[in-house]
Amino acid sequence: MRTETRNKSWNEIKTNDSWAIFKIMGEFVNGYEKLSQIGPCVSIFGSARTKPENPYYKLTEEVAKKIVEHGYGIITGGGPGVMEAGNKGAHLAGGTSVGLNIHLPFEQHDNPYIDSDKNINFDYFFVRKVMFVKYSQGFVVMPGGFGTLDELFEAITLIQTNKIDKFPIILVGRDFWSGLIDWVRTTLLDTFQNISAGDIDIVQVVDTAEEVIEILDKFYEEYNLSPNF
Repeated sequence: MRTETRNKSWNEIKTNDSWAIFKIMGEFVNGYEKLSQIGPCVSIFGSARTKPENPYYKLTEEVAKKIVEHGYGIITGGGPGVMEAGNKGAHLAGGTSVGLNIHLPFEQHDNPYIDSDKNINFDYFFVRKVMFVKYSQGFVVMPGGFGTLDELFEAITLIQTNKIDKFPIILVGRDFWSGLIDWVRTTLLDTFQNISAGDIDIVQVVDTAEEVIEILDKFYEEYNLSPNF
């Protein structure tokens, strides 16, 4: 009897997995259709727990405004905290404001600054991350937690392995990021040689909105690219 019950449960799991393929496919199709129309954008990552009175919330808003003024839209994870600040800055500057939201049991909810036709919800993290990478022309990474680190290292790995073209990855907040960068340099590179020396150059660390814009503009001038195409 136990064997029959176990087998039935396993068969149900396999059936559910098969049907999940269609839901995953639907998320990809919906994301591709909507995001292919948004134009050039820069993604902003960071903690959902950052409060409006936090200096990094205000800095994120400033960064987003300046990015919009230089010809880009803004993509965020669509939730509160840093994501809200990024969408708010884009909204106030009159630019494209995209939210790629994820269904979570806590923290995550839509913020009110996303363009009504550019708010997309996902059940699968991996589908959502594909959308970030495919439709972003740069990453600006504010202080955050595990989710932010996951998105950061995903982007670094894809560039390191030449799976996607190189684009700017900008870490904002030297006080926050310097310890991580020191560990990467001294432990991953110097002590264990688990990365190459050039891999560190994939990311740049700054403190101000002006430095973010300078890096974006320099990158697109160097490669003769334009955010308007």
